[in-house]
Parts: sequence; structure tokens; C-alpha cells
Amino acid sequence: MGQPKRKQSKRRSRLRRGAHVKSLPTFAKTADGTLRLLHRVDPVTGMYRDRQVLEIKL
Repeated sequence: MGQPKRKQSKRRSRLRRGAHVKSLPTFAKTADGTLRLLHRVDPVTGMYRDRQVLEIKL
């Protein structure tokens, strides 16, 4: 295998790692004004895109 000609600088390594920063999840506002994650079923109500998809037992 080939070997590097010279040592990679700290700046170059940190610039590369800086591109892998995690972004915060995006939220959507529902009709009643609460926030929820996109493309997720609401665990409290069992609703997804204004449809009942889970049966919630009390």
C-alpha cells in the first residue's frame, strides 16, 4: 500500500471532520399547535398525517 508523503495537518483533519456535523431534527406543527417529528406516528394520539393508524388503549 502507498504511504503518505507527509503528515496531514491538524487543520486539514478538522476541516474534514467538520463536514460530518449532525443537524438537529426538523419538527412540524400540527393543527392544534403542537410540534412533532416529521414522518413519525404521534405516540399519544396514534395519528399520522391526519389518519388514525394506532389503536391507543387507556
